[in-house]
Amino acid sequence: MPVIQRKIGESARAMAAVFRNPDLRRIQLAWCGSIIGTWAYSVALAVYAYGQGGATAVGLVGILRFATSGIAAPLLGPLSDRFPRRDVMLAADVVRAAAMAAAAVVITVDGPAGFVYAFATLTSASGMPFRPAEKALLPALAKTPEELVSSNIASSTIESLGFLVGPALGAALLAAWNAEVVFAVNGLSFVLSALLLIPLPRLHPEKTPSPEAEAEALPRGSRVAGAVHHLSGGFRALLGHPDLRTLTALYCAQTLVAGAETVLLVSIGLDLLDIGESGVGALAAATGVGGLMGAFATLALTGNRRLASIFGVGVLLWGLPFVLVAAFPSVATAVLALVIIGLANTVVDVAALTVMQRIVPDHVLGRAFGVMDGMLYGSIGIGAAITPLLINGPGTRAALLVWGIFPTVAVALAWPKLRSMDAREGAPTPLRLFERVPFLAPLPARVLESLAANAGERRADAGEVLMTSGDPGDLFYAIESGEVDVLTASGDEVRLGPGGFFGEIALIHDVPRNATVRARTDAVLRTLERDEFVSAVTGHPASAEAAAHVMSERSMAGGGSLSLAS
Repeated sequence: MPVIQRKIGESARAMAAVFRNPDLRRIQLAWCGSIIGTWAYSVALAVYAYGQGGATAVGLVGILRFATSGIAAPLLGPLSDRFPRRDVMLAADVVRAAAMAAAAVVITVDGPAGFVYAFATLTSASGMPFRPAEKALLPALAKTPEELVSSNIASSTIESLGFLVGPALGAALLAAWNAEVVFAVNGLSFVLSALLLIPLPRLHPEKTPSPEAEAEALPRGSRVAGAVHHLSGGFRALLGHPDLRTLTALYCAQTLVAGAETVLLVSIGLDLLDIGESGVGALAAATGVGGLMGAFATLALTGNRRLASIFGVGVLLWGLPFVLVAAFPSVATAVLALVIIGLANTVVDVAALTVMQRIVPDHVLGRAFGVMDGMLYGSIGIGAAITPLLINGPGTRAALLVWGIFPTVAVALAWPKLRSMDAREGAPTPLRLFERVPFLAPLPARVLESLAANAGERRADAGEVLMTSGDPGDLFYAIESGEVDVLTASGDEVRLGPGGFFGEIALIHDVPRNATVRARTDAVLRTLERDEFVSAVTGHPASAEAAAHVMSERSMAGGGSLSLAS
């Protein structure tokens, strides 16, 4: 019990820290206003479309919004890696506010419904850069890894709150006034969001080649290929990393089921349980309640370094409740199942988001989130398209069993890889090791975690030469275990143990190695590639200053290396 109480206390303090941080607080409040307004307007849009053209019009609007969003997400996501992310979010809010105002005017003057649908589609598409920019900006504003996880929990909680409160607000406004009022209120929510974002720092993404520079590196006449290369950076980041390939595949499996759920929800309420349209609404609300409950469950994720397995369990919980409803169809089991699914949704989102923020380099993070969002929207659409075929064929209970078993099989196949991810992530090194290096410790939490996630391992036998004076520099070394001897250019010999580091001078100054290093005992070392190391250290003022101080001390000591052994 004391352990649980301590964990709850630590998690609560981390969540409170999110709202004590003024920048994180502004982002969360901006997200809260816009998501509630968006869900409120979605109800009004469906009611308006139904009045104009029945269920066909409602379906058409849904297809337009989801299809456009799925296409826009990977195309507009790169904006977050080219411009200050705050500016990208502001631009998205301004465009959406203008589109909502225009739609409200069209409805007021009884204009063509097609214009309203077009403005609604523009709102969905122009909002696609907002979330990738927000998710890419959070790591730069969070002061600790725990604060980053708590920020993600807060974002997911607010999304669940929007799903619960937004439709109720939309229905209340429709009852009191009309659809154009709801559209106008949503526009005002975007204006409020923009006002909250203005004081945020205009942080630029970490340096990376521009599309023009990338194009220059290609054969002449390949400028278009250069632009495509830049746009495809998000795909390469996700699909080029084995851990992220696993994460992406499972995430898409979960959203396939989420798409199916949008159809199954209606079928469960009207066909399987016969509880009417109001009953369907109550079932939908149960998912929102589960999402809010999930926020409390995910508090335990703060400081947790085994997020991959937790993510897998969350995906698993998206399927098992459907099996429960198929086996024991009743209102009680349906409500319980949807509460569990809502809870699982929060867990999946927080775990996946945090893993991506830890692994994906900052300069491509916005593009990676844009691609991920596009893939998730696409898989939601596929799941929604397949499910009616299953319901009209084998029936609702068979469809529930199919979608219940599918994520179970997917998680079972991926489980060894998830455990392997956790084994690497949960190890105390290299993150703890890098936190003790003077010029790495000042780096933002997500940069340090990214370095640790991508660090290499070098095992050396006693007597093995690790580097020779005069060689070109290619790696930075930090000693995890064992000892090494450093022979400096002045002829001095320095012995380093666990916590020691060497190799940074040649990398930062782009000069040959100035010392020879030999393993005194069997040793395990963590390594960083030249480009990643230099970009991280020189890209952050505090880290660069600390590195200059360390190298100055070493120069005065004749080129030796400092020992940080504890």
